[in-house]
Amino acid sequence: MASQPQKDTLPIAIVFSNLFRNFPRLVLTNLLFAIPLGAFFSLFWFLTYVMKPDPSYTVLVLLLTVIPSFPFYAGVVRITAKISAGEEKVPVFSNFISGVKDNLLRFLVHGVVFYIAAVFSYVSVSLYIGLLSKSTLFVGPLIISVIVILFFTFMFFYIPSMTVTFDIPMKYIYKNSFLMSYGELKRNFIGLFGLFFLMVVSTTLLIACYGSRVAVVIVTILLVALIIPAVASFIINSAVFKGMYDMITDKAAQSKEIDRKIDDVKNKKSNTIDKDEFMESVKNFEPDEDVSDDEYIYFNGKMMKQGVIKQMKQKALEREES
Repeated sequence: MASQPQKDTLPIAIVFSNLFRNFPRLVLTNLLFAIPLGAFFSLFWFLTYVMKPDPSYTVLVLLLTVIPSFPFYAGVVRITAKISAGEEKVPVFSNFISGVKDNLLRFLVHGVVFYIAAVFSYVSVSLYIGLLSKSTLFVGPLIISVIVILFFTFMFFYIPSMTVTFDIPMKYIYKNSFLMSYGELKRNFIGLFGLFFLMVVSTTLLIACYGSRVAVVIVTILLVALIIPAVASFIINSAVFKGMYDMITDKAAQSKEIDRKIDDVKNKKSNTIDKDEFMESVKNFEPDEDVSDDEYIYFNGKMMKQGVIKQMKQKALEREES
C-alpha cells in the first residue's frame, strides 16, 4: 500500500509521484489495451471503407469500436485503480488478464451503454449546433444536452472502477454511479480537470507537428498506443477511487459517524431548531421498500446506504425512550 511519508504530502504531489513512478507500467498497460483496440478500430474502419456510408454516419460506425474493446479496458482499470490507491509494484500482465477475464460480460454491457451515451452526445450536440444558425432558441436544449453529457461522463468515472473492485449487482453499480455523478461533484470536476490537462498536453504535441500530416498521424498513434487510455484511467481513479471505495465499504465508520452526530446534536446548548429538525427527520424516516439496505439514497443532505439510515432511526428512538 501507500508508503507512510505520503500522509504529509499534498494530494496532487502524491498523484504525480505515483504517475512518474509507475509510468513504465502504465505504458505497458496501454500497449496491452492498444492491441485489441487497434484491431477492432481497423475492422470498423475497413467496414466504412467497403460500405461507404454517408460521412455523418461514419463516426457512428467507427464508435462501434468501443463495444468489443471495452472488456479489455477492464484490465486497464484494474491496474490503474491499484496504482492510484498506492499499491507498490502492481503486476501488469496478471492484473490485466484477470481484469478482462473476470469482467468480460459486464464490460460488454458497459460498452453498449457507453456507445449509446456517445451516440446521444454526438447527435444531440451536432443537431443543436446546426440549428443555432436558424434560431437562438436552441441554446437552451444545447446547454441541457451538454449537462446530460457531463453527467454521463461522471457516471463512467465510477462504473468501470466499481465493476472491477466490487462483486455487486449491475443495477447497484449503475444506481450508485448515477448518485455519485452528482453527489461527488468536487471529485468529479477534479477528474475532469485532470483529463482536460491531459488533452491540452496531447493537443500541444499535435500542434508541434503542424505542417506535416505524417507526423500528426504518427504522434496520434503513439499517444493512443502508449499513453492516453491508461493515463486517463489513472487520472480518473486518482480523483474518485478512494472516495468511492470508502463510501461503499466503510459501514462501521459510517455507523460511528452517525452515533457522533446524534450525540453532538443532543448535547448542543444552542441551535435548538436545527437539533429538533435533525431529530425529527431521523425519527420520521420511512424506508423505501423498493430499495435494499445496500443501496444509496440521499438523507439530510448526504448520500448514505438505506440500511445505515435505518440504524440511525433505531438508535435515535432508543435514546429517546431511555
